[in-house]
Amino acid sequence: MQTSPEIVITGLGVVSPLGIGADAVWQSLLGNRSGVTVRPGLESTQMPWRLAAAVPDFDGKAYIPRKSLKVMCREIQMGYAAAAMAIASGGVSPGQIPPERVATVFGGEAFYANPADLIPVFQQCVALGNTESAWGQVAPREIEPLWMLKYLPNMVASHVSILLDARGPSNTIVLGDNSSLPAVIEGVELLRRGWVDMVIVGATGSQMVPTATVYRQRTRLASDADSPAAAVRPFDTAATGTVFGEGAAAFVIETADHALARGARPLAKILAQDRAFAPSPDQLPARLAASIRHTLQTAGLQPGDIGHVNANGTGVREEDRWEAQGLASVLPNCPVFAPKSYFGVLGPASGAVELACSLLALQQAQLPATLNHQSPAADCPVSVATRNQDLTNPFAIVTNQTPQGQIATLVVQGLR
Repeated sequence: MQTSPEIVITGLGVVSPLGIGADAVWQSLLGNRSGVTVRPGLESTQMPWRLAAAVPDFDGKAYIPRKSLKVMCREIQMGYAAAAMAIASGGVSPGQIPPERVATVFGGEAFYANPADLIPVFQQCVALGNTESAWGQVAPREIEPLWMLKYLPNMVASHVSILLDARGPSNTIVLGDNSSLPAVIEGVELLRRGWVDMVIVGATGSQMVPTATVYRQRTRLASDADSPAAAVRPFDTAATGTVFGEGAAAFVIETADHALARGARPLAKILAQDRAFAPSPDQLPARLAASIRHTLQTAGLQPGDIGHVNANGTGVREEDRWEAQGLASVLPNCPVFAPKSYFGVLGPASGAVELACSLLALQQAQLPATLNHQSPAADCPVSVATRNQDLTNPFAIVTNQTPQGQIATLVVQGLR
């Protein structure tokens, strides 16, 4: 009987509100520095999207060939940059591996165009009577032919495939805020099927564009605009909601034998993974608990073996309550780390950036504090880590959920 190959992570790249690159992100986590700020130009307003978590000082030209920039929106640029960093940190170079044995899988969504890009079109349509036929006359003339390519969700995986001349499967997972971990899981399954030897996995996203913010429900947004760093309060009685941000993270994953053969140093092992669905919010705690139990059993671990849980922890009271009840039923005393307290919801990129945070914590054997957890909510019975603490146990559970019921869970083991 053929045994399932071990899967390891050998490269990591991250573009986030906490900084660009693993070192910058780790220093922000270790210093408990939030990435939430007031959006420029909205300082004197009380708009519900006044707060956000933007990536500071990101310039795609530092990572991307100039000829490709014109067909990449900001989200695609961030995803490509994260992948390039992961590839470099994993010691991977084009031609090193047979092209057909390398795959790409990214989480994404239909990236939102900036309304400012279309202002000339709208103005001319209004002048012509604001009719559908006016749009048909103006748009083809005013919108550049390659405009649509800038916003297609599959273009991140496509550009990364070109970067490495990867000719294996190229896939894009579009599950809203839960796109990241399923993308990693799909990459793991490609490796375990034996179809490829290496997969570049990750996700990118942004909720910073006004149309995305409106579409993503203003009712989920934190109401405390006076203290940006304290806006997101997972599992806390004072939680009022979340903030929206942007980011990307990517990883090189491969079989352990393949990594050994090419002399790569693994950062972590992916021991188990699971995807589940809760058809109604009241069923999410039980479905999440079942997902965690399944991954523990698959990994051959007991609840007491887990050093920390990387929780979804959005700061939205109802969502936190559902998650906490599920976590507490399986891992009642396990330290809980909620990275969204640092940067809110990053759309499809959320889980990937959060996984990167846990991998860095495992590498450094230190768990950063969850921010803004000062008054534990009675209906969120979890042990939130409120200070930086040593990690003596190298196993972690990383989980994401959405209000629509999608659940994804990973069990990872840090390797030092």
